[in-house]
Amino acid sequence: HEQDGVVVSVMNPMAIKNFAKAMLQRGKTDEMDAQVILEYLKRMPFEPWQPPSAKVLELQLLSRRVLQLTTEHRREQSRLHAAERTGSHGTFLVNDLQVNLRHIERRIEVIEKEMSRLVAGVDELQKRLDQLKSITGIADKTAPRLLAELSSLPSDMKPKQWVAYAGLDPRPHQSGTTDKPRRISKLGNRYLRDALYLPALVACRHDKHVQGYYEHLIKVGKKPKQALVAIMRKLLLAIWSMFKNGEDWAGEKFYRMAD
Repeated sequence: HEQDGVVVSVMNPMAIKNFAKAMLQRGKTDEMDAQVILEYLKRMPFEPWQPPSAKVLELQLLSRRVLQLTTEHRREQSRLHAAERTGSHGTFLVNDLQVNLRHIERRIEVIEKEMSRLVAGVDELQKRLDQLKSITGIADKTAPRLLAELSSLPSDMKPKQWVAYAGLDPRPHQSGTTDKPRRISKLGNRYLRDALYLPALVACRHDKHVQGYYEHLIKVGKKPKQALVAIMRKLLLAIWSMFKNGEDWAGEKFYRMAD
């Protein structure tokens, strides 16, 4: 991208993979893959890619690193619980796991401090972080994760594009007289989708407006998991509006309670 005369486009690898299947590609070699990619580029729209700023890209990398370490921390805790059940035979292993858990916790703390430093150095990022923290259910842990994924998106993206990017867009499945219930596509950013889950869950319990919308969905026949996904999607749309209009969280705009 930094080279003169070179225009870069970022493609979804799944799209090219499915294109190769449609072309009845009968093998996999570097030459065959290159030919399929060339054919794909000839037939599909080419959209130039503009990378996010260096600060945003670094924030995203650090955020994803924290998620990796957090996942490993949970795994080590499970191993620790199992080792503690072995009694005296597992004493050395228990000690080793406890040492590694403390090490992981220190690494997470160091990275989170670096993320805070990065955000504080960019006024726009700090403003958006404060907006995110104004939402019930989003605090010091989840706000930077959401900020890292959302700040890398082009400013001209529409609300529905945000939803599709997160993989939260409902996917219709209808053929003839068969019309199955819609499920989310999950063809999107799993980091963003994962970062929305806990805030939506907490907001359902502690924000009366979000809770009211959740209960409304349950009353009209949605299952609890379906209702929670709908909250995640609506929460994402609310964040888009907040960023667009420079506003903090307003629960009554999310769902107006009946008087």
